[in-house]
Amino acid sequence: MRTNRLLTVLGIALVPLALLAPATTASAQAAAPPRQPTAVGSGGAVSTVDPDATAIGLNVLRNGGNAVDAAIAAAAALGVTEPYSSGLGGGGFFVYYDAATKRVHTIDGRETAPAAFTETTFTEDGQPIAFADAVTSGLSNGVPGSPATWARALSQWGTRSLADTLRPAAKLADAGFVVDQTFHDQTAANQARFALFPATAALFLPGGQAPVVGSTLRNPDLASTYRMLGKRGMAPIYGGQIGRDIVQATQHPPLVPGSTYNARPGLMTLQDLRNYRVLPRVPTHVTYHGLDVYGMAPSSSGGSTVGESLNILSSFDLRAMTDTQFYHHYLEATRLAYADRNRYVGDPGYVAVPLKELLSTGFAHERACLIDPDHAATSPVPPGSPDGTYHTCAVQGIPAPTGVEGLNTTNLTVADKWGNVVEYTLTIEQTGGSGITVPGRGFLLNNELTDFNFVPTQGAARDPNLPAPGKRPRSSISPTIVLRQGRPFLALGSPGGASIITTVLQVLIERLDHGRTLPEAIAAPRASQRNAPTTQAEQAFIDAQGPGLTALGQSLVLPPDPPELGAATAIEFLGAGRLLAAAEPVRRGGGAAAVVRPE
Repeated sequence: MRTNRLLTVLGIALVPLALLAPATTASAQAAAPPRQPTAVGSGGAVSTVDPDATAIGLNVLRNGGNAVDAAIAAAAALGVTEPYSSGLGGGGFFVYYDAATKRVHTIDGRETAPAAFTETTFTEDGQPIAFADAVTSGLSNGVPGSPATWARALSQWGTRSLADTLRPAAKLADAGFVVDQTFHDQTAANQARFALFPATAALFLPGGQAPVVGSTLRNPDLASTYRMLGKRGMAPIYGGQIGRDIVQATQHPPLVPGSTYNARPGLMTLQDLRNYRVLPRVPTHVTYHGLDVYGMAPSSSGGSTVGESLNILSSFDLRAMTDTQFYHHYLEATRLAYADRNRYVGDPGYVAVPLKELLSTGFAHERACLIDPDHAATSPVPPGSPDGTYHTCAVQGIPAPTGVEGLNTTNLTVADKWGNVVEYTLTIEQTGGSGITVPGRGFLLNNELTDFNFVPTQGAARDPNLPAPGKRPRSSISPTIVLRQGRPFLALGSPGGASIITTVLQVLIERLDHGRTLPEAIAAPRASQRNAPTTQAEQAFIDAQGPGLTALGQSLVLPPDPPELGAATAIEFLGAGRLLAAAEPVRRGGGAAAVVRPE
């Protein structure tokens, strides 16, 4: 009754139970694969946040597929089991190491703004519209890039057809997956806005409520969509009937009858879908302890900010520091790097990103000299001056805060027996994206366009992340591959919105500087400083490091619910064909790591 009253107050009509029942059964129809956060062995490895996706990727490897085949199959499976974080309605960034050429390649599959977007689209009467209102609307829907990413990766590096690659996920969507506590909690947290849209409610709110833990959730519409794409390629999305359905749902958000919610209409057209292209990018590259660290270039800020932070930390001997000084320097390095990210990084098709200088050692030294070992800086700190002349502890411009960015997304890591590696982070932004399910198609639309700054944030300086026609909003996605003498040593990535950068960075330095194994580095309590007055930190981190860091002026606060940061997946290459696959032991209910031939 409390839920019913809440929905009525919000102007949400309750959907009839008969419309909600078909997607789920009261009890599990199939057993969920086991969750195992660590696996060691050979023949290839897969690590994702979900056991079904890991099992599907592993089966592709066992049957002769390569890392790209397995990664796309697992990504499609995550569209079934992690639909609030990924799927056909979203985008992402794909990093691939080719063992034959020993080269790292990347695909920018970020969503784009419709051609009708302008710098003032997210304002009314000169003021930014409320962030929550922008999220749950058609206005937040970017042109999806995941379908094009899957097709490009398979055609360029894969060995299997799109139909073969999507088939396991289609079967999973038909059979259903077992609802766990994390999925239940994510649904419950979004119940009010999911109930706004009949297709979303019918799929994710059986009986008008979040699905029961242990029940089976089926998605026959998504299964049909995958089968259509397998037969016809991605053309139905980028200009065909599925694209028309996307445009209809975006321009006319399908609310329940009688709802008074103002779901702002979106601006996407069928031509925007026809015009979409994924973009190959030269990966970012820095060296750290003699290792080559490759990441994602803009439109993601992940590679540049992780890289700059590592360069800053290279000025110090982290291995010789106490825990307090180790984490103090980590937090101060990201504080500075985020100031530079906010000032300079955006879609390089629209702004001149000084990427070479942001990743230069000279600029890093100029920033590192600002770190006071005895006192935390007061955020927001000003950006530096990546101008090629580095002699002083220079700063430039005004301090500017980091904008709002959703904390969801998902990640996968795959390696095959030939030594090829995929690190892939994919997303629909917030948990549940815009909340709009495309009727009859079984997938949610993203709210990625809310990653743009709604109004200028850089004072008199040009804001690199304002909306524009066809522009890609700045992302924090940070898929990272580390090479040692030209061969893979470590691959990792994480979800978590703006905290993705700090999660990836912290796992790296925990592993490389703090003496932890990879599983220990992933499990270690986390903190995230993003040029804000306070640092988000998990409770275990506050308990262990709070007293020492507080004495230096660091202010630690819990992240918003759930109070955790990231959900990393990774693979370490142990030599002689041996692999260590690792995922979260606890965060987001624990991940799933597996190898083809376990030891």
